[in-house]
Amino acid sequence: MITLNRRRFAALAVACLTAASAMGASAAELTLKLGHLANEQNSWHKASLKFAEELDRLTEGRIAVEVFPNDSLGREMDLINGMQLGTVEMTITGESLQNWAPMAALLAIPYAYQSLEHMDEVAGGEIGTQIEAQVIERAQVRPIAYFARGPRNLTANHPITSPAELNRMRLRVPNVPLFVDTWTALGAQPTPMAFSEVFTSLQNGTIGGQENPLALIQAASLNEVQSHVNQTEHVRSWIYLTIAEQVWQRLSQEDQAHVLEAARIAQEFEREQFLQDEDAIRADLEAKGMTFVEVDQKAFADGSRDAVINSVDESIRPIVQDLFNH
Repeated sequence: MITLNRRRFAALAVACLTAASAMGASAAELTLKLGHLANEQNSWHKASLKFAEELDRLTEGRIAVEVFPNDSLGREMDLINGMQLGTVEMTITGESLQNWAPMAALLAIPYAYQSLEHMDEVAGGEIGTQIEAQVIERAQVRPIAYFARGPRNLTANHPITSPAELNRMRLRVPNVPLFVDTWTALGAQPTPMAFSEVFTSLQNGTIGGQENPLALIQAASLNEVQSHVNQTEHVRSWIYLTIAEQVWQRLSQEDQAHVLEAARIAQEFEREQFLQDEDAIRADLEAKGMTFVEVDQKAFADGSRDAVINSVDESIRPIVQDLFNH
């Protein structure tokens, strides 16, 4: 009899919690779906949850944000299209926006940014404002904050400290013409392929190296098939937290201010998480046997400069030249 009462009590408690949850959900006047490609451990996801938490606080629960990691709401391009069509409210996206706004290519130009501070100066300055304006106008997507991305580094089974040591090495790159042109100019043999094929291709010797941020090197366990991280840091870049322009225009000025304040807090939170994560990932990869190699970054930058400038859209070429002259 006591057991039965306990079961009834437990069932009643669950029912009450469910009802309270439903009431909380229905209390929101607007629910924003935020889909992105990162996993739950990524600083972008943690910052997305922070954004949701802050917006809930600032609007006293009137605007709710549901976060969908791991491409669970759709792939990046699908989400951008969904935002334009009105089926998705928010996503995290970067240079893919150049399909509509050529200036978005500036988010990931090889050796355009010498440091995280230089990147911040550009992203938060006049050039960043111009990029955002073009993205809003042409893609109908509004950037409200930006997050850092770890610099891309070259992995191999031996140290590579200068372009001369590439020796026509077969190197996996994403299917991005700018990357192919850059590594060809540096003396490698760039081979575009899907990232899902990289581990096996490194294992069987089809390719000798690849280039990616530390987070992706760790997530894909590339330490099992590569021994050295050559710190080329050839691409420093950022990525935007965005909201559909048509959703933004429906918000009151007060709620627009709330969204921007929540985004500002999320951006600061993400930077702190990002820096912690980069240090932790390096320590983990070193513990797993990878050797980190300092390289002649100036030699890589000088060797790729002309190829990069000639590969970008003519409309942004003067900006890229100025960035190289920074």
